[in-house]
Amino acid sequence: MKNRFDVAGKSVLITGAGSGLGLGYAKAFAEADSLVFLAGRHKVKLLQALKQIHAEDGQMEAVVLDVTSQESIDEGIKTILRQCGRLDVLINNAGYEQVGDFTQVTEEQYDHIMAVNLKGAYFMGQAAAKAMQKTGGKIINIGSLGSFIGLKESSVYCASKGGIVQLTKTMALELGKYGIQVNCLAPGYFVTPMTQKFYDDAKQRAWIESRIPLGRWGTSEDLAGAALFLASAASDYITGETIKVDGGWLAS
Repeated sequence: MKNRFDVAGKSVLITGAGSGLGLGYAKAFAEADSLVFLAGRHKVKLLQALKQIHAEDGQMEAVVLDVTSQESIDEGIKTILRQCGRLDVLINNAGYEQVGDFTQVTEEQYDHIMAVNLKGAYFMGQAAAKAMQKTGGKIINIGSLGSFIGLKESSVYCASKGGIVQLTKTMALELGKYGIQVNCLAPGYFVTPMTQKFYDDAKQRAWIESRIPLGRWGTSEDLAGAALFLASAASDYITGETIKVDGGWLAS
């Protein structure tokens, strides 16, 4: 019987893969024998990330790519198509946050967060969809708790991540005719470079953990199953959906 959860041999592009959750996704797909393209702005960081992944059979490549640049996005997709001829999965993971009181956020801060989190995901998804039009594929956008609830001092971030959920729905409507499924993962609190300061603050950490029914922060392994599922044939009839991976936070 065919294993519908198998992603071996699939070409998988992961943006923001140099650290944090992106690196976790890369490790999961490498261990599942996918051909993984780790994308990010800094080549040295990507090469360091490759060294951290120890998968016996996984094939991995670093692709320097800036999601805020259309030229860089297009060149990155071309690089992948030159190397393996197709793109099967995009994980739209690149993200940025800069906390700040609503009344103090500058136009520059607003533009940068939006450029990475929403505009970058939009045009990264567009380029990937063009590459998948003849073959079909999977696009996995990355949302957040902030896609559904307000978080103090994160007004721009929450606005961008709320947009990701709606973008996922509209992409699903338009790309279904090409055999492309578009879904979203919404992680809760995971220890990453972006959230490290909250984890290190004993008071903040205790408050966060008190809100999580499972009583702990998530790990990259907690996200791996959902990501692999959405990238596999097992999810072929699921599109436009958001899966929350938050330890139960949003259930309360």
